[in-house]
Amino acid sequence: MKRRVRNTLFLAGMLLCGVGIFGIAGRRENLTVPAYVLTYAENQTEDYPTTRAAERFAEMVYQQTGGMVEIQVHAGSSLGDEMSMVEQLQFGGIDFARVSLSNLANELPKLNVLQMPYLYTSSEHMWDVLDGELGEEFMEAFSGSNMVPLSWYDAGSRCFYTTKNPVQSLKDLKGLRIRVPDSELMRDMITSMGAVPVPEAYEQVYSSLETGKIDGAENNWPSYEAMGHNEVARYYTVDDHMRIPEAQLVSAQTWEKLPKEYQEVIRRCAQESAEYERRLWKEEERLAKSRVIAEGCIVIELSQEEKESFREAVLPLYEKYCPEYLGLVEQIIALGEEEK
Repeated sequence: MKRRVRNTLFLAGMLLCGVGIFGIAGRRENLTVPAYVLTYAENQTEDYPTTRAAERFAEMVYQQTGGMVEIQVHAGSSLGDEMSMVEQLQFGGIDFARVSLSNLANELPKLNVLQMPYLYTSSEHMWDVLDGELGEEFMEAFSGSNMVPLSWYDAGSRCFYTTKNPVQSLKDLKGLRIRVPDSELMRDMITSMGAVPVPEAYEQVYSSLETGKIDGAENNWPSYEAMGHNEVARYYTVDDHMRIPEAQLVSAQTWEKLPKEYQEVIRRCAQESAEYERRLWKEEERLAKSRVIAEGCIVIELSQEEKESFREAVLPLYEKYCPEYLGLVEQIIALGEEEK
């Protein structure tokens, strides 16, 4: 009987000890507090490829720093539009952001090179540029900007779409009123092609297409579908006039506060998230294209000869926007020629 009591007491003690151990472990987990809680600004919706990649980036950083660096992603322009995001990055108001080069080139003119019309022969050509030595050189352009580049994100290629008639050649653009973002380069490009640029907010494009205020616009497949523009402008001309990459950035003020080991983790995770975003983007392009075609979109594919006539029309813009970097332009074009 005494032995049974002793065994019972022993087992009870072991159970209490186990509860105590697991309780302590649980409290340690609960007491883990990140050393850094950082903000990430994103102007797209939560289901957009760039936002999903930002979330993946935040998760990887948290895991690989043992929970010591927590990055909170704020989607849907909740922290401001892209121009505001750039300003906040520069004075440390936010820590991370994903920004189009079109909103950076005014301050960093070397980046104009990467968004020139008809610069790339394909998506693969652009990534060969950005993932190689030339891409590193363009990242160095951020020196002194109070922003540190981490990786390149995809934003697809921009093409024309119109309401009444398809654009099958350069002459078909003549006189058409084409919506553009508020960008001098974009306005000049449209004018060079013989059309009339109409700067207008992205949110107003559907109404303007529907009412006839504009005859067309230009954007990538996912944006064309997401905003319902295919409903009022069913002719989509695949001319790929621009491939404007985007940069994943961190504020220099934030960067300088981080220990070197966390900087290394962040760089590695940023690159992994960029590769993930590119896969998401490619799939989103495919799905968006298939859905709008099913809904009645008419796709116009241009011949190489016709595309070349579009490119020749905008060649003077290279001299205007990249006079100091024409050597770089030639290197990029040569890289594309090697791939043919």
